Amino acid sequence: MTSVNPHSAHADLIATYRRAEAEAAHKFSLIKAAEKKGPKAIQTAIDTSAKAAKRRDAYAKKLSALGIEVAATAP
Repeated sequence: MTSVNPHSAHADLIATYRRAEAEAAHKFSLIKAAEKKGPKAIQTAIDTSAKAAKRRDAYAKKLSALGIEVAATAP
């Protein structure tokens, strides 16, 4: 059985959260870029952004369960 350092596990989860947070912000910015391409492109960008935000929120919830609060970000 391998013992994992709790601080290392927390650091890994925090890093994963930060990547998910950056991805969500990037995906949200793609909505603006899709405006010129029409309603189907806009809807696809919105759906993709929502999925990325959901992943980000799931990691934030895991961190919260560990007692680590993360700052809320825009969409």
